[in-house]
Order: sequence, then C-alpha cells, then structure tokens
Amino acid sequence: MTAAAEVDGAHIDPRELRNALGRFATGVCVVTTRTAAGQAAGLTVNSFSSVSLDPPLVAWCLGRQAPSRCAFEAAEHFAVHVMAADQQALTMHFARPAADKFADVQGEFEDGLGAVPVLKNALARFECRKASVVEGGDHLIFIGRVERFTYADRAPLLFHAGRFLETGAVPETQR
Repeated sequence: MTAAAEVDGAHIDPRELRNALGRFATGVCVVTTRTAAGQAAGLTVNSFSSVSLDPPLVAWCLGRQAPSRCAFEAAEHFAVHVMAADQQALTMHFARPAADKFADVQGEFEDGLGAVPVLKNALARFECRKASVVEGGDHLIFIGRVERFTYADRAPLLFHAGRFLETGAVPETQR
C-alpha cells in the first residue's frame, strides 16, 4: 500500500506524515541528565544525529510537552546512549512515563561528566556539554559538544514503522 499527501496549501494529516517519516529506519537512544536538585532524568529518543566532527557536535530532539523538558533545558551536561539490540527492555523502560525512571535500573548506570548518569553497557555513549538549544516546531533541538565517548561492536537496536527490527550480528567489516 502506498499513501501520498501533497502540500499545495492543503492540510497535511499529522498521523500520515508520522507514518511516512517512520519509514526511515533509525537507531534508538536513551538520553540522560541530572537536574540542579540532583535528580536523574532520562528518556528514549530516535532523533539522534551527528552534526559536526570539528568541533565534535551531536543533536537530538525533545518534544515541547515532554515531562523532562525543564530538566534538559536547565542542565549543562547530557549523555546520549546508542542502544544495542539486546537492550530493548531498558529502552522501553525509559520510553514509559515514571516519577523516577532510575529506581528500577540501579546498577546499570554510573556517574559520568557533570554527574550525569551514564549507561555502563551502551553500544555507544556520547557525554556532552550542552552547546545550544534550537526551537524546531513542536520540538526543541539539543546540540551538544562531545567531551567523551565510548563504543562497542554489537548489533544495534533499530526502529522502523513504529516497531523494533530484529538485527543480526555486526558485519565482519565493522569489527
């Protein structure tokens, strides 16, 4: 089935636009920070991107209505964790609303730069100092300067058309 929408002044159906955008397979990330009061905050996103190598910048997007918006706006540091295929449960944990998303995952995290909780076993991790926040429609675009990173060779967690994809082993050329 193929769906189409034109923009010649007509209204675009947000659900259909989301369906079309969902055809782009993405990695899945958990982004974490710490509030000024010391409370850990985190959420799952699939809006992560490399911006620049020099200086080293990455970006991710947060909905304006997200409960953790104030925490990320006020924070000086954040960490982006690229999730591995075997981390779907942890990814879903951070996708669900909860008063304290870290209460049930103690031992999975340690303190990183700026005392931000960092996942010990992510596929890749980027510890960042917030460089800027740009308004982008119903989202805020956070740009961070990478100050420290790690990565491993495991299969990634991928998201496509509203669901997780099964992924195989890391190709030999990437080892």
